[in-house]
Amino acid sequence: MPANTENELSIRLYREHAARYDESAQFTMPLRRRTIDLLNLRPGEVVLDVGAGTGLSYELLRAGVGESGRVLAFEQSPDMFALALDRVSRHGWKNVWQVNAAAEDVELPVQPDAILFNYVHDISRTPQAVSNILRQAKPGARIAMAGMKFFPWWTGPLNLLAWYKNRPYNARPGDLWHPWDRVASHCDRFEWHSTQLGMGYIASGILGRIEHQD
Repeated sequence: MPANTENELSIRLYREHAARYDESAQFTMPLRRRTIDLLNLRPGEVVLDVGAGTGLSYELLRAGVGESGRVLAFEQSPDMFALALDRVSRHGWKNVWQVNAAAEDVELPVQPDAILFNYVHDISRTPQAVSNILRQAKPGARIAMAGMKFFPWWTGPLNLLAWYKNRPYNARPGDLWHPWDRVASHCDRFEWHSTQLGMGYIASGILGRIEHQD
């Protein structure tokens, strides 16, 4: 990977947070559950966890697809991915496929029926990453997203708080006006709602047909 890329910056940022990530993520666990609920998972389905981090969503996703289903996951941070590997090994989960790869390059073994974008701001703001992920999904795949966003424009300086909270984890901390729109542009139906008093969002949509590229 070329030096000084946004991906390398993201890897460095998460190296600093990996050991304490699960503890810090407890605050947003209710939002994580709510977002996964929007996927309406059914036994036997395949679900993709985008930028899966330490695998904190695996148990909830497995509960949705059951033992007959499958959880696919990728994470580009080696430090976060090592913790995800350990989580799967400790629990003995046989239906979790995971790989240490960037969103722009990951190749999935099967087409997912549903896709989770949970607090993966840099991925959802990168056109090549979004395109690579969505082109590998089934048309009509269900998508759910959650993350941070700016407050309404008229709140002015209050948005410095959103930028400040986003900065430790993301290479694009200021790109928060419509952080869902690159994914939404590929959906036939998409809706979003504010969370966290306006500093966050939760969204869902249905993937339209996308040209599959060789």
